Amino acid sequence: MNIYWNSFRTFFRIGLFTIGGGYAMIPLIEADVVDKNKWVAREDFLDLMAIAQSCPGIFAVNMSIFIGYKLKGVPGSVVCALGTILPSFLIILGIALFFQQFRDNETVQRIFKGIRPAVVALIAAPTFKMGKSAKIGMTNVWIPVVSALLIWLLGVSPIYIIIMAGLGGYLYGRYIKPSESK
Repeated sequence: MNIYWNSFRTFFRIGLFTIGGGYAMIPLIEADVVDKNKWVAREDFLDLMAIAQSCPGIFAVNMSIFIGYKLKGVPGSVVCALGTILPSFLIILGIALFFQQFRDNETVQRIFKGIRPAVVALIAAPTFKMGKSAKIGMTNVWIPVVSALLIWLLGVSPIYIIIMAGLGGYLYGRYIKPSESK
């Protein structure tokens, strides 16, 4: 089957059936891209996730662009990005056309309230899985906790956290880790 059509269809389906945004898409993207189609190795997928998170823009679109580029260069990036973006665009367009008629509908309000816990679970599951893959354990779990608290409680910009984490990782890899190996 044509790789362009297959990748477009894969990302369109992921975009169509994932509620909650980019992080909720991680398990679906991983299942299709890594496990089913074997387009990307698991280790490369983790690297792509890290890059997609640190780049500006929508996480799921960044992921689709990187995976498409890995498959077929720039044309693959465009096809995968369109596959990811198009379902949301069509759904929002449909909602915008009919929202006024359903805004005060009790059933619609209950559906949205019911979706919220599922979205939290969809985001939490890949976060824990990613933490396990990144070898976050009891000795280094303080790093993301302190980072989150600095952002939330003290209003520190995430950009400074990313810069400090990168610098800390560099210093650790350059000076501390080599001495641990000896």
